[in-house]
Amino acid sequence: QVQLVESGGGLVQPGGSLRLSCTASGFTLDYYSIGWFRQAPGKEREGVSCISSSDGSTYYADSVKGRFTISRDNAKNTVYLQMNSLKPEDTAVYYCAAIKGLGPQAMCVGSYYYGMDYWGKGTLVTVSS
Repeated sequence: QVQLVESGGGLVQPGGSLRLSCTASGFTLDYYSIGWFRQAPGKEREGVSCISSSDGSTYYADSVKGRFTISRDNAKNTVYLQMNSLKPEDTAVYYCAAIKGLGPQAMCVGSYYYGMDYWGKGTLVTVSS
């Protein structure tokens, strides 16, 4: 079965950290740019961070720069999102997506215009004391 599965979400206090994982099954991530997106209640989906398939170039939304780090381990068919210094406004459902032939900035900024090849079902991150 071809799918992306996110894991690692949960409840964390402000200032804390979480690491999200996005693992592919049924296909290899090697040739895909991978992105992390989030959607909070009542808000539009936001491209948080994306990483290219080729040179490992990355894009980060201004809201997470310096706090979040995206990385990929093609041997494990997995992409990670390390989230540090979490804030209540980071609370959202986090989704990963995969697309071929698109750079990380275009993927993160233009997700409403480009059809992603695959989406995961999401993992909930709640930042609260």
